[in-house]
Amino acid sequence: HVQLVESGGGSVQPGGSLRLSCFRSGDTYSSDYCMAWFRQVPGKEREAVAGIWVSVGSTYYSDSVKGRFTVSRDNAKKTVYLQMTSLKPEDTAMYYCAAHRGGGTCYSRFQRGQFDYWGQGTQVTVS
Repeated sequence: HVQLVESGGGSVQPGGSLRLSCFRSGDTYSSDYCMAWFRQVPGKEREAVAGIWVSVGSTYYSDSVKGRFTVSRDNAKKTVYLQMTSLKPEDTAMYYCAAHRGGGTCYSRFQRGQFDYWGQGTQVTVS
């Protein structure tokens, strides 16, 4: 059973940076994955932030974070990162890592939020 654990959240001033990590465990054989970061503020819909097709390295971003956030992966560590720079108060949210086993439909899944596994989330506060 795949499990995702996020870390790296915290409080930062506007213009600051944070790096989130998402460690994937529980997969017993090598598989391709589509991984993504989403965020949600209470009372609002979940928003796709960034995604990555792990084996290929293709990346996807929402318009609201393009140019400020960078998603990357370390396959050996089974970890996906979200480097966030030039943070704004509107980036404040709970950030969730998500995973889908298989990569060919990664972009559409990123757009639709269709993932099989979700982490517990890590809070990011910009103020």
